[in-house]
Amino acid sequence: MTETKQKPLVVVDGSSYLYRAFHALPALTNSRGEPTGAVYGVVNMLRRLLGDYDPEYVAVVFDAKGKTFRDEIYPEYKAHRPPMPEDLVHQIEPLHALVRALGLPLLCVAGVEADDVIGTLAREAVAQGMEVLVSTGDKDMAQLVESHVTLVNTMTDTVMNPAGVEERFGVPAERIVDYLALIGDSVDNIPGVPKVGPKTAVKWLSQYGSLDGIVKHADEIKGKVGESLRTHLKQLPLARQLATIRCDVELDVEPADLRRRAPDTERLKELYGRCEFKGWLAEILGDGPAEETAAPRYEAVMDRAALDGWLDRLREAPLFAFDTETTSLNYIEAEIVGVSFAVELGEAAYVPLAHDYPGAPDQLDRDEVLEALRPLLEDPERPKVGQNLKYDMSVLANHGIALRGIAHDTMLESYVLDSTATRHDMDSLALKYLGRKTIRYEDVAGKGAKQLSFNEVPVDEAVPYAAEDAEITLCLHETLWPKLEGEVPLRELYRKMEIPLIPVLSRMERNGVLVDVELLRKQSRELAARMQELEQEAYAIAGGPFNLGSPKQIQEILFGQLGLPVRAKTPKGQPSTAESVLEELALDYPLPRLILDYRGLAKLRSTYTDRLPEQVKRRTGRVHTSYHQAVAATGRLSSSEPNLQNIPVRTAEGRRIRQAFVAPSGYRLVAADYSQVELRIMAHLS
Repeated sequence: MTETKQKPLVVVDGSSYLYRAFHALPALTNSRGEPTGAVYGVVNMLRRLLGDYDPEYVAVVFDAKGKTFRDEIYPEYKAHRPPMPEDLVHQIEPLHALVRALGLPLLCVAGVEADDVIGTLAREAVAQGMEVLVSTGDKDMAQLVESHVTLVNTMTDTVMNPAGVEERFGVPAERIVDYLALIGDSVDNIPGVPKVGPKTAVKWLSQYGSLDGIVKHADEIKGKVGESLRTHLKQLPLARQLATIRCDVELDVEPADLRRRAPDTERLKELYGRCEFKGWLAEILGDGPAEETAAPRYEAVMDRAALDGWLDRLREAPLFAFDTETTSLNYIEAEIVGVSFAVELGEAAYVPLAHDYPGAPDQLDRDEVLEALRPLLEDPERPKVGQNLKYDMSVLANHGIALRGIAHDTMLESYVLDSTATRHDMDSLALKYLGRKTIRYEDVAGKGAKQLSFNEVPVDEAVPYAAEDAEITLCLHETLWPKLEGEVPLRELYRKMEIPLIPVLSRMERNGVLVDVELLRKQSRELAARMQELEQEAYAIAGGPFNLGSPKQIQEILFGQLGLPVRAKTPKGQPSTAESVLEELALDYPLPRLILDYRGLAKLRSTYTDRLPEQVKRRTGRVHTSYHQAVAATGRLSSSEPNLQNIPVRTAEGRRIRQAFVAPSGYRLVAADYSQVELRIMAHLS
């Protein structure tokens, strides 16, 4: 009878994973600007580990907040380490949530480090007859290795058993603590013996057997390294204590309690969606037996008979999905290239109208098709659904058609249901709610400088892309509306505020804002002159010219040359020149104030006085922003290209920029805003 080998207890050094992922991966963020790189890296390593070992028992261990017993016995312990970067702090909570959602027991024990928890689990598991696999990149963990405890490093694909420890370090696992006490650890600020490096430590331990043996024979060791040893003998017990992983931590769980659970699929969907890990989300949505469904049918409408057939279907439909394909994302400039619609799930049509690349097939006349559609599109009694219909409304207005009868907008349905969970673009919504990967614009138009505008996309490639937009929109509505309809307060918000707001915002955007271009240009020249004056004043204080926009040069002059006090440091340990630091220094020193004033004027000039005149549309003579209903989690509108909700008002220069926004003859501009104090009171009461 063959004995089945028991799967090991897998213990993951979560804190080691966290830092390694943070420094190894680029600074990834989701669409809300929340950092996600470390979360992605750790989860990726965990998924790989689970795939390789498929453990029955597992624990992921993180350092708890606060000080540990090592800080109490040696206040300088880890004192040289900079504080955890803010971008990493914000990733801990979502990472912990994902670990739990993956079905993995998570441990954080106050007063000790993750290493001590791992050491304790390893010893207890071995005592209970279990094999232990510790996944870490921390060299200190080598002291735990023995015949039943193995280390694995997932980033280097190396496994370390007792022979591997001796091969790497030159000493057996039971001598690793002595080795660390001798060489010290600059990262953790553990004091070692100066002049003693790894080779000397290995030599002494091989010759004298242990740290105690080395201490006993310290008088025999010659040279400067021997003198250094004798000088620092008193600190060796402390160094050994700091380097020793405790294996007697009181835990609330036994190794046998650390059974891996089934993943919480719904929670994973939510968390993957928030972090925008689309591949993993698609993997979950694709799990389980899928219903046999026919592939969607997409039709290219190339002649009048086919168009008339679809017009009849649109007239008879209780609701139809509508979408436009255009020459530009800028609604004020965009012209229609084609239109698509859907009345039933799994079926849609695209009418190409203005694909004009060489060799393009004959297409229906755009003006004739739009005139044929006009009665349907302008009829307020014909309900339509779309994805971000405000854009389509503005584009249709460019062709003299007033879109009416907007019954639903899937972007707003998603937003009202959950303003914070995910992005509300079609690709993200299709993946989240339908489990479908859509054809992306880049798939048909290419990327970068060579990207085609839609009129240049071949018709046979445009048809599935454009028709899918309408069909997916209808599918999303059929999925989202039942969810929203059952939530009465949200449903009323959607129907009475968000949907009626679409035509209002579209009209505001198309009306645009009148600006006095000459006044802005004059202000830009004045700002440039004032910036030059500030430069000269700064040069006089610094003793020579420097780049006032260069943090590195500012750092050297303020802290290296002038010796100003360092108020904060960057994650790399350099003196910070952040605005908050300069504001504090400006209370006592003139140069930081000059730099801040220069920065402020430079931003006003680049963002407003130079940029706004470039954004005036030649056709209208006005600036046209975009107002976004489905961006801010709080429900307020946001504005972009340009952001008209952020015109400065606190400084005299900023108020002058506001003066460049003017009203035509016979009109006045009225500014209204909440008082910040009132907003705080409202927030407190609510």
